[in-house]
Amino acid sequence: MYNDITGIILSGGKSSRMGENKSLMKIDGVTVIERVVNLMLSLFSKVILITNSPNDYKFLKLPIYKDIYPYRGPLAGIHSGLYHSTTNINFIISCDIPLMIDEMIKYIIEFNTDKPINICKADGFIQQLVGLYSKSVLPAAEKLLLESTEEESRHKKQTKRKCKVLSLIDVVGAEIIDAEKLQFYKEDIFFNMNKPEDYYRVLKIISSN
Repeated sequence: MYNDITGIILSGGKSSRMGENKSLMKIDGVTVIERVVNLMLSLFSKVILITNSPNDYKFLKLPIYKDIYPYRGPLAGIHSGLYHSTTNINFIISCDIPLMIDEMIKYIIEFNTDKPINICKADGFIQQLVGLYSKSVLPAAEKLLLESTEEESRHKKQTKRKCKVLSLIDVVGAEIIDAEKLQFYKEDIFFNMNKPEDYYRVLKIISSN
């Protein structure tokens, strides 16, 4: 159990491709987000949830906070999580990654680095929504979100301009672990549910285990 690290779960997406709230879909009678919450509670004594729909998640009985900069994508969720966290080191995970395992989380946490962000590369992508984030990156995240807001105001855009997590990584730097080289790595650890076919794929994987 990590007492000096806060587990931060992000559940800010609109689930537009799924057609319903993907985090509340059930797997073996348990919602997707409960699977993630249970995993985080098994590792961290402090776990918080970041969402713009807090009423949907009261049943989880976790501290819940909204984005400070609403609807600007995952970076806004990370920013809010770091802002509300009471620890310097934080483990962030998105709510739609139901196949994540504790071995992977522990490896990321214990990996020795002096970088403020510790994340993996797997399946051809930088997996920025599963990783260790230092509270020290908060000012840089704030700056990116403010710049996004100012640019939107200048151009009088009607839609919110989402700010990418990779922009934060470019600014502050990150340790990138090659997850596929790890002995315990499984192909679907980082798989995230976005579409109905993703949900059925997850059901199939879990039923076959």
